[in-house]
Amino acid sequence: MSNVKTAAVAESESPFQSMLRRFEQASELLNLGARERAILAHPSKIVMVSLPVKMDDGTTKVFEGYRVVHSTTLGPSKGGIRYSTHVNLDEVKALASWMTFKCAVVGLPYGGAKGGINCDPKTMSVDELERLTRAYTIAMKDVFGEDLDVPAPDMNTGPREMAWIVDEFSRVKGFSPGVVTGKPLELGGSQGRVAATGRGVMTTAMCALEKMNLNPANCTCAVQGFGNVGSYGALLLAEKGLKVLAISDVSGGYYNANGLNIQEAMDYCTANKSLQGYTGGTPITNEELLALPVDVLVPAAMEDVITEKNADQIKAKLIVEGANGPVAASADAILDAKGIMIVPDILANAGGVTVSYFEWVQNRRGHYYTETEVNDKADPMLKRAFEEVYANHKKYNCSMRIAAYVTSIARVSKGLQLKGSY
Repeated sequence: MSNVKTAAVAESESPFQSMLRRFEQASELLNLGARERAILAHPSKIVMVSLPVKMDDGTTKVFEGYRVVHSTTLGPSKGGIRYSTHVNLDEVKALASWMTFKCAVVGLPYGGAKGGINCDPKTMSVDELERLTRAYTIAMKDVFGEDLDVPAPDMNTGPREMAWIVDEFSRVKGFSPGVVTGKPLELGGSQGRVAATGRGVMTTAMCALEKMNLNPANCTCAVQGFGNVGSYGALLLAEKGLKVLAISDVSGGYYNANGLNIQEAMDYCTANKSLQGYTGGTPITNEELLALPVDVLVPAAMEDVITEKNADQIKAKLIVEGANGPVAASADAILDAKGIMIVPDILANAGGVTVSYFEWVQNRRGHYYTETEVNDKADPMLKRAFEEVYANHKKYNCSMRIAAYVTSIARVSKGLQLKGSY
């Protein structure tokens, strides 16, 4: 296929199509059966709802809400809820599929799901957001459940929204603390959950650097996105000895050749709601950050920030995907040709769902772990998952991304085979 045709295909490719392209590559390597391939290429349930919400000015606004359950083969479906004007069905379908594979690659007894509401939370009051969240919960009361579908925070949602969901759901169904994860500690949340996804980024990055024979103390790093994942990822990587030269959020990027003080940047961001105006580094654009000559690049912001249009500008030796789908499928071949190792999203950011699993277990048992106990349980699971993916990377002579798909698809398809057909 010519480069022109490849670019044309990529230009029109949706996130779900991007997922399917990688799924097909892995399925070919596994010689996956037609039945399993057909089932896993489609979500098992799609729920779309209209949510009428009374706004503070007395008017009523109707929001679109989604919940897509991709698979429940290995257990209850698991996946976050995001609030964004970019939320649409295709995006949620792709994210739900990735959650199936993310849970499977780590070996969690979960399937995959994702949810979202098309809204702009930055323009809404706390009261409006609460009414919207409770309306969404009621609309999904027969979808959610501790043994059915377990949501969690995602973009623009957090412990506050999870508290509203568990309260509203419990009013209807009875006390159900395990119906969501990522809750406040006071309502059954888990120690270590806030930093868990960023910690997973650090853990898998350390595994990759070891395979590449790179000493973390001699490595530089850039992190795009300074939300929960990016900030904790940067902080923990710095604690491991990497020099973090650049960070960014929606306000832009900040570069310091001597390394940034990540804790100072986190404190500034907390106080000012963004990095805008931060004086610890020289302002750069998000695009410039991606092209910096660093050893490790962590895209932890949005989907498709690295595409066929800018992939040739990437100079990092290692990409660790903190965000979901930050590298478009059209960029994979370019990055592979450059010899860049990628720790894919379904492995790199699986720390969050791993600790969410521990929260769900703690809710059901009524016994709670310390943060040290949580980390001591999560870190080995992620390291084991990395080793399994790396082994398949070598076995099938494929990229780490396709190896992660191979690892997870093999696990889910085996579950389908064992359950039989009807």
